[in-house]
Amino acid sequence: MELFFAPECLPFAIAAMMLAALTAIEMLCLLLGFSLGEVIDKAGFDEHNGMAGLLSWLNVGGVPILILVMLLLALFSMAGFVIQSIAHSVWLPLPAMVAAIPALLLSLPTVRASSRAVARIVPRDETYVVDLSEFVGRTAEVAVGPLDQGLPGRVRLKDKHGNWHNLRARAAKGEPAIAIGTQVLIVDRTKDVFIAIPAPTDILSSPNTTSMEQQ
Repeated sequence: MELFFAPECLPFAIAAMMLAALTAIEMLCLLLGFSLGEVIDKAGFDEHNGMAGLLSWLNVGGVPILILVMLLLALFSMAGFVIQSIAHSVWLPLPAMVAAIPALLLSLPTVRASSRAVARIVPRDETYVVDLSEFVGRTAEVAVGPLDQGLPGRVRLKDKHGNWHNLRARAAKGEPAIAIGTQVLIVDRTKDVFIAIPAPTDILSSPNTTSMEQQ
């Protein structure tokens, strides 16, 4: 803890605190029925500016921008503390701004490499292969809920290509609240919010069902 609060480690401590804050904010947003990462992704970037080029190199499109930012903060912080620990054991800690340069240079390619692994497990809301309307009529599992007629929750399903999707959803009008973990049937869509009902038993037991377990 002494190293964490040392002046020469200030940039890395700030990065760690920003990571913790973003994590807490995203968890709170998910409980309220939306995602900060989704808002950031929809904001977009001018494809001709330098930031867009850097984000593209870091694998934006493969993973949400928020995930990339969190990865960068985590790896930058870890690299900085390791550099300062080594410098302290060899001689003296480096000035904060001097240590920040190699920490950033180490973290950028590491983020690019690790984002490819993260892309395999982080579901995306949209795809260029599957139209969102194709999800209507499929079964899913409530991931963030319960689903009611208020703020949207989240349901999780696979598309026909085996890719996972995390979709905003509400319960259909007149339906009681649908608990987390319940299998639901997607029956309609209003813009980017899907309408769900509890999946009928005959659909779940059908050999031709499109439920998550059989994809």
